[in-house]
Amino acid sequence: MRIDLLAKLVMSLPLLAVGCANENRQPSPQATAEQMRGRVVRLAELEIDSAQLENYRAALREEIETSIRVEPGVLTLYAVSEKEYPARVRIFETYANEAAYRAHLETSHFKKYKTGTQAMVKSLKLVEADPIWLGAKAK
Repeated sequence: MRIDLLAKLVMSLPLLAVGCANENRQPSPQATAEQMRGRVVRLAELEIDSAQLENYRAALREEIETSIRVEPGVLTLYAVSEKEYPARVRIFETYANEAAYRAHLETSHFKKYKTGTQAMVKSLKLVEADPIWLGAKAK
């Protein structure tokens, strides 16, 4: 049941996981099997203190916007919440490779997000995933 819910959430995300076609980060419509080989894909399942949900969302938005803008190895960060339980947040993350993921964890904006939201997060589970096929429409 829980896996089905995650699958539905991931499948409903718009513009799933874009591959980078060139250095100026223009997305390709589909990531090739070669591009996907080293990718790091994670699903983060969080439960947020509902009294702090708006503050959490603001911090998460700032972290995602900064990561996408300044980190070439961060390919996607999609955050959604369950309609019936908005305090249940799911984040779909893809990184170019393990080094890009490790570098992301050491950035000042990620550390600011982690320390700033630590008291807001009631639970966190990271699910490692293997990409089967990542595709998106080009803009």
